[in-house]
Amino acid sequence: MSSDLPGFASLGRWLNDPDNWLGSGGLLAHLREHLAFTVVIVLVAALIAIPAGIWMGHTGKGILLAGGFANALRAVPALGLLILLIVELSPHIHSRTGVGNLLAPGALPYFIPAALVLVILAVPPMLTNTYAGIQAVDPRAADAARGAGMSPLQVALRVEIPCAMPLILAGLRSATLQVIASLTVAAYAPLVGGLGRLIVDGQQNLIDPSLGYPAMLGAGITVAVLALVADGAFALAGRYVISPGVSGRRIRGRGTAAPQQSTLTES
Repeated sequence: MSSDLPGFASLGRWLNDPDNWLGSGGLLAHLREHLAFTVVIVLVAALIAIPAGIWMGHTGKGILLAGGFANALRAVPALGLLILLIVELSPHIHSRTGVGNLLAPGALPYFIPAALVLVILAVPPMLTNTYAGIQAVDPRAADAARGAGMSPLQVALRVEIPCAMPLILAGLRSATLQVIASLTVAAYAPLVGGLGRLIVDGQQNLIDPSLGYPAMLGAGITVAVLALVADGAFALAGRYVISPGVSGRRIRGRGTAAPQQSTLTES
């Protein structure tokens, strides 16, 4: 590494400059883009993977094929696929309109290939976790629900999905963290923003005090913090989304209450 390369002290100066936070090229604008892209990509991947996983887990069909396909998708090199799709798809997308403050005019032909790459990366963990969670449901619970007169759809919605929710949420959590990290690669596509834009552009001139090494370091730290916040948010959401009977919170609560009651009786 060159001796002229700024150190961590330059990061403090960069963070203390309001111009590096505000405006269309500031850290907050790129963070907003990163969050918006993450939500859109994870939502699209979830709409594909979770219904397919529920159907496969419920019917038992296509699991071997889907498992092998999902494992193959995990091995796809994101940057190589991004470049391939830009070369093959972008010339055929003629829209030059922007999308608010998220996509600049002319960015859509490059954002679509980047989004496809990230959807491909996000589908496998959600798909495999969903059908594994549905398959892990105790068959006696599903049989009891059918015996009570529930239709197959009601069994899936009221029994299988709630019981499989820990694994489904874990797949969604894993996919979201992967998208947050991999979105930095999407900035290699022209005109696509996000925190990766600061990292990619900063490589062009590392010693630039405003767009070089300090911007790269600031964006990298922000991505890491964003991933930690998202991970914590999923952990918190699990306490409200997952049934206490499935997560074991109700059992643990009863286990802690019993000794207190016996102590009062003895006294």
